[in-house]
Amino acid sequence: MSELLTVRGLSRRFASGGLLGKRKVFHAVSDVSFSVPHGQIVGVVGESGCGKSTLARLVLRLIQPSEGEVQFDGLDMGPLSPGDLRRLRRRMQLVFQDPYSAIDPRYSVRDALLEPFQVQGMNPRSADTTVASLLDMVGLNPALAQSYPHQLSGGQKQRIGIARALALNPSLVVLDEPTASLDVSVQAQIVALLNKLRQELGLTYLFISHDLGLVRYFCDQILVMYLGRIVEIMRNDAAPAHPYTRALLDSTFEPDPRQRRTIARLAGEVPSGYDLPPGCAFAGRCSQASDICRRVRPELTVRENGQRVACHNPLS
Repeated sequence: MSELLTVRGLSRRFASGGLLGKRKVFHAVSDVSFSVPHGQIVGVVGESGCGKSTLARLVLRLIQPSEGEVQFDGLDMGPLSPGDLRRLRRRMQLVFQDPYSAIDPRYSVRDALLEPFQVQGMNPRSADTTVASLLDMVGLNPALAQSYPHQLSGGQKQRIGIARALALNPSLVVLDEPTASLDVSVQAQIVALLNKLRQELGLTYLFISHDLGLVRYFCDQILVMYLGRIVEIMRNDAAPAHPYTRALLDSTFEPDPRQRRTIARLAGEVPSGYDLPPGCAFAGRCSQASDICRRVRPELTVRENGQRVACHNPLS
């Protein structure tokens, strides 16, 4: 299966201070490499602040990397001019986490759905027909075209956000926690809609979430991030090999009463991104940690089953 998206050695650092104060560097994303095959759903999961959303914006070149390379369908995005990058973005779109702030409150639904065409300097053959088709595609009544954001529910706004992302027929959609701000019942509807659209339109998703249970259900492959680094790459049906992945799974609610378990909250403090430890960043919170974990940073290594894990003492 060919790769639609390939990321190699991607890093992003943010500097603060300077002049009268000491210059500090925050390591948001560090040496991340992965690929997303055509037609697949790859999930990125981790606690808040682990670098998931920064990674999403790096992939789309909404922010510039400090190091590393992003290839989209074999094309290196690094040397592209702003004009070429704008044209390429027709094929890669973003669905935001917060549906309440993703749509300009001054825009009607019709205006919001036509905005991508205006940004790209394109004119749909029939604006009204295009808007009606997009609304129907995400399960909304075309009569909502004249409505404004304050007249819509959170679920309706997120559906419009999805429709707007799909307006230009992209190949890749980056979903940045698209269900996090929604009620549980609405979350299930949005996930079902996304799955339906992927099958009908042949889409490829990069799905960002903090919920490992949802990611295991929805995604084909999972990237687990901790403090800006990938600590495990696994199939959705694989058993966790990294203690952090195991802890995330144990802290996830399981709706099936036959598999109900006690929720275990992950304890301990996440190290600062300004002052990275020399060894494994998870060592201070890990019951498996040994002396080498605190001294030497583990690299991603391939196991016999093809799973990749960055851990000196992986789970069996």
